[in-house]
Amino acid sequence: MTFGEKVRSLRKEKKMSQQELASMVGVSYRTIRSWEVEGRFPKQNVLYQKLADALQCDVSYLMSEDEAFITEASEQFGNRGAKQAQQILEQAAAMFAGGSLTDEDKIAFMDEIQSLYLDSKRRAKKFTPKKYLKNQEEK
Repeated sequence: MTFGEKVRSLRKEKKMSQQELASMVGVSYRTIRSWEVEGRFPKQNVLYQKLADALQCDVSYLMSEDEAFITEASEQFGNRGAKQAQQILEQAAAMFAGGSLTDEDKIAFMDEIQSLYLDSKRRAKKFTPKKYLKNQEEK
């Protein structure tokens, strides 16, 4: 079940409209719609928590391991980092399509890929000129 399907299912179970859920979470109606219909997901962990509170469920139910990785990449490295993280996951998943690996091996591989990606982004940040860094304090 995808993130959007989980949100829609829980929202309907609670007999809420998309507008009601949006106001409880503090986002627009269009944002809720994009999560449910367009396959998008929150870019911040805080929104997952607000959504879980509004739907009275556990955050871990809403957030898969892949979504957690993409959200972490988004928080640390912005939209571009999130897109790159998503591409890595999609390409790695495509490698397993013919699949002769066990599920444990696939999970271990995906964990290692995610770890390497985040580590390489942190290392690259050390060598990025200050004028290109996000959230730089103004002097």
